[in-house]
Amino acid sequence: MSKKEFTYKDAGVDIEAGEEMVESIKDVVKETHSNAVLSNIGGFGGFFRPDLGSYDDPVFVSSVDGVGTKLIVAFKAQKYDTVGQDLVNHCINDIAVCGADPLFFLDYFSTGKLEQEVGYEVVKGFAKACKENGVALIGGETAEMPDIYNEGEFDLAGTIVGMVDREKVINGKDIEQGDVLLGFPSTGLHTNGYSLARKVLFSKYEVSDKVDELDGTVGEALLAIHKSYLPLIKELRDINGVHGFSHVTGGGIIGNTKRVVPEQLGINIDWDAWDRPALFELIQDIGNVPEDDMRSTFNLGIGLIAVVDPDTAEEVQEIVSEMDETVVEMGIID
Repeated sequence: MSKKEFTYKDAGVDIEAGEEMVESIKDVVKETHSNAVLSNIGGFGGFFRPDLGSYDDPVFVSSVDGVGTKLIVAFKAQKYDTVGQDLVNHCINDIAVCGADPLFFLDYFSTGKLEQEVGYEVVKGFAKACKENGVALIGGETAEMPDIYNEGEFDLAGTIVGMVDREKVINGKDIEQGDVLLGFPSTGLHTNGYSLARKVLFSKYEVSDKVDELDGTVGEALLAIHKSYLPLIKELRDINGVHGFSHVTGGGIIGNTKRVVPEQLGINIDWDAWDRPALFELIQDIGNVPEDDMRSTFNLGIGLIAVVDPDTAEEVQEIVSEMDETVVEMGIID
């Protein structure tokens, strides 16, 4: 009696599909490349040769992150081209607030069974955000892991690498008592708080339900793309009196801002200084979510905070207005 033959494909891994996926994304990935990129996707490593001419003492700055359970909303909505943008923009913001210029991005896409169209849409989102931010997508990993994920599910992670002159690192060391907090609007939940938001909203609505307060469907509101603040930060970071930036992610406004504020100082937020977007009001109302939980879980409509000398606040506000951006004075360092 002959033994049954098992192949890798029988075990749930399709090598040929993976190779076809790599081929399908090469063109969109290559569109993010500049002369600094010395390799195309598909090799063992990505090669990047930075231009160091404008740096005196260059320092690499890096960050790695995921999209969290926002992916579950994407699965429900069967919309896959935005979560890649979310991840790139989130990572870029994390190093931009340190004063760094992002250089290149690496992605990790893992799934139970590779669906090429889904994978292509995700990577297309990576490439779109990279191109918008002047960042090269120089490589990544696509992993097919049966029995780890349910059908139609996947996970994402990304790493950004940037550079800043050591003397231009922004770390909040110059923040002092009396500095003003200037807040810049988010485009929704960004990529944090989705476990709570999903539990509340999907207890009442389906992803395709239209809700008057949201001017669209629940899915559209929850999948709003995490904004890149890179252009805004680049305009403000060299202004004398701009002492620090806070990217508001998991932990909320206070939890993130205290990461850049010296320990001996306090953060006094005027929570009534801006109107919370309807999505946050809806979550709190339906879920009867305590105010403390709202503040520690969500950005509440503020995605970036600049900590500035009060004498500099007016200049910053003028620059922001010229960029057609919105800014709100939302607190003070005490």
